[in-house]
Amino acid sequence: MTETLRVDKWLWQARFFKSRTLAAKFVSGGKLRVNGTAISKAHYMLKPDDVLTFPLGPYIRLIKVIKMGERRGPAPEARTLYEDLDPPQPKPKIDKPAKVGERDAGAGRPTKRERRQMDKWLAEAE
Repeated sequence: MTETLRVDKWLWQARFFKSRTLAAKFVSGGKLRVNGTAISKAHYMLKPDDVLTFPLGPYIRLIKVIKMGERRGPAPEARTLYEDLDPPQPKPKIDKPAKVGERDAGAGRPTKRERRQMDKWLAEAE
């Protein structure tokens, strides 16, 4: 195993991004910090014990690099490359609004009578 690895390649191997190109574009966007310093070059060489800070989805990720990988392996293998320093994030509850006039799959188009009933029901709801 090498002692250093390009940051874009490491992010890809650790499965934070689906492709190395996406990882390189993310790093070039200037959103990644290594040990508190903003990095904007994908060829930055990462070392073990470096701490990465970057936004990913709705969260700010704080990742400590444990070791360098040799390949992009399965997810359990990828999780051994880093330690997640983030406190556990609660998953946001998304309340789905009731869909008006929702029909069963395969029920087809509403008939004229059903449309009139829906219109009447919607008028009463207002």
